[in-house]
Amino acid sequence: QVLLKESGGGLVQAGGSLRLSCAASGGAVSNYYIGWFHQGPGKGREFVAGIDSSSPYTDYTDSDYADSAKGRFTISRDDAKNTVYLQMDNRKPEDTAVYYCAVLRPRHSSRFVVDSYDIWGQGTQVTVSS
Repeated sequence: QVLLKESGGGLVQAGGSLRLSCAASGGAVSNYYIGWFHQGPGKGREFVAGIDSSSPYTDYTDSDYADSAKGRFTISRDDAKNTVYLQMDNRKPEDTAVYYCAVLRPRHSSRFVVDSYDIWGQGTQVTVSS
């Protein structure tokens, strides 16, 4: 079974940038749709971005973003390092949260809901100061 571990969190000033990593072990991350979620203080876990598994028919990899992430966050994958990244630019104080990466279930109703994911990392804290 694939395992995920997030890293790269920390303290950043508003407007700054941060890159989170989601390293996989026990399986190739390119075989799965990987989603990033965040959970702010007192809030539920919310979808941020996701990247599709690789395809033998195209070099193009589909990705999804929450409206709040579009234009500021970029998700990518390095198959050689078996890692998915979330580049976060122009950070805002409301981005303060624990960030998690997760594996999408083969059978799912939506890519954008927590219940569609069954393997989670332990999370990494990101704090954005104003």
